[in-house]
Amino acid sequence: MANVLIIDDDHMVREMLCDMVQEQGHRCAMAGSLAQGLAEAEARPYDVVFQDVYLPDGTGLDILPRLLDSPGRPEVIVITGAGDAQVAERAMREGAWDFVAKPLDLAAVSAPLARAVRYREDKRARRDDRTILRKGIAGSSGLMRALMHTVALAGESGASVLITGETGTGKELFARAIHANSPRAAQPFVVVDCASLPETLVESILFGHVKGAFTGADKAREGLVALAHGGTLFLDEVGELPFSMQRAFLRVLEDRTFRPVGSKTEQSSDFRLVAATNRQLEAMVERGEFRKDLLFRIRSFSIELPALRERSEDIPEIVALHMEKLAAGGRFGRKDFSPEFMEALTAYPWPGNVRELVQCLERSLAAAGPESVLYLKHLPDEVRVSYARTLVNRDGPSLPLAPASAPAPGLGRGGAQPGPAPAAPAPPQADADGSWADYREAVVGAAEREYFSRLLRRTGGDVRRCCAEAGVSRARLYQILQKHGLSRR
Repeated sequence: MANVLIIDDDHMVREMLCDMVQEQGHRCAMAGSLAQGLAEAEARPYDVVFQDVYLPDGTGLDILPRLLDSPGRPEVIVITGAGDAQVAERAMREGAWDFVAKPLDLAAVSAPLARAVRYREDKRARRDDRTILRKGIAGSSGLMRALMHTVALAGESGASVLITGETGTGKELFARAIHANSPRAAQPFVVVDCASLPETLVESILFGHVKGAFTGADKAREGLVALAHGGTLFLDEVGELPFSMQRAFLRVLEDRTFRPVGSKTEQSSDFRLVAATNRQLEAMVERGEFRKDLLFRIRSFSIELPALRERSEDIPEIVALHMEKLAAGGRFGRKDFSPEFMEALTAYPWPGNVRELVQCLERSLAAAGPESVLYLKHLPDEVRVSYARTLVNRDGPSLPLAPASAPAPGLGRGGAQPGPAPAAPAPPQADADGSWADYREAVVGAAEREYFSRLLRRTGGDVRRCCAEAGVSRARLYQILQKHGLSRR
């Protein structure tokens, strides 16, 4: 018997799902909002959670990491709208067990529930407490736990793995983790940087050559494929592999045999392939820049690494790990962090991901010199400016003043009248004895409500567009909507 939690604002949906859960012999609890659902999940352990995406107080995906971190470490089945592929994709990437689309079909819903419960039971029976080796990889968020579980599965599988993600997300670290968690861990891990392979020497570098094979080949030399025998061959930036070599490398993957340059005999190499790229290989295939059959071969197992901004809760652990590394290297001493320093790091979007974060930390340590605490002033300008903007957005927008040269309302250039301008909200009346602070707060509140009402209508309630146009974070957007009773719908 499993404990199941249903989080959905539709009373009928909750009742329908609860009946289905109880018919399968499980216990059921219900919640109608994110706040209620999260409080329930953190109050007692659950095995499975049905989580609706769109709720009055926010989106279910924003609390998915906290649900996965709750006491029961539940499997989360996300309820999406029909055709909402992006939401489903994000849910699966962030560790959801499965997703189901509305309108709900009970047969389609009961199957993932049964699978999730069976998986939980099998996991308890195995009592698999194995430690996943993750040297150099920090983070304990739900997203990272799901990712490390995938790394362990990939390591055991022996299949070719393609790791994708933005620059700086740590693709080589994860490739090494896959190798370390595989039966080949004691064997070589050979790195091939495809971006730096000179096209005239790529065949010799990969497959080796015999003495006299070409000018300058004064002795025989083993290639990287041969050196990876028994271990793992890591093709970094595989999208940069010269097209002329892709066919030859495909044959190596199929047969595990190759011929060194100038040799008349073939050699074999028993290696496991892990490849990585920050490029869109599917688009390259469509443009004729990458072989489709090679893509299929290297993508038997696919892992997409999240950007650092998608797991900002891991930043303190990443900073602590790299602070220890830098201190152990003798370049910098160990230092403490002020609360504002860590807040600024967590709020910054990090377009360069973990690599940029580490470089920022090094710059801050250098700026601090002998000081024992890192403060906001030690951060690079771009991080401090971004943090200042975050504070302004969090505290509420100010009222802009129209420039003196602005056209009168309703008038375009040259007196043209394209139509009436949208009416600005009338400022609330203030009592003569009222304070300026109260009056200003009322005016700002009215402007804020009007602005976000129009923004929601213009964007159709699209959260990403709203955040981008308003320049606020997702969390701040939901605070504003909740404050003024606004609905994305």
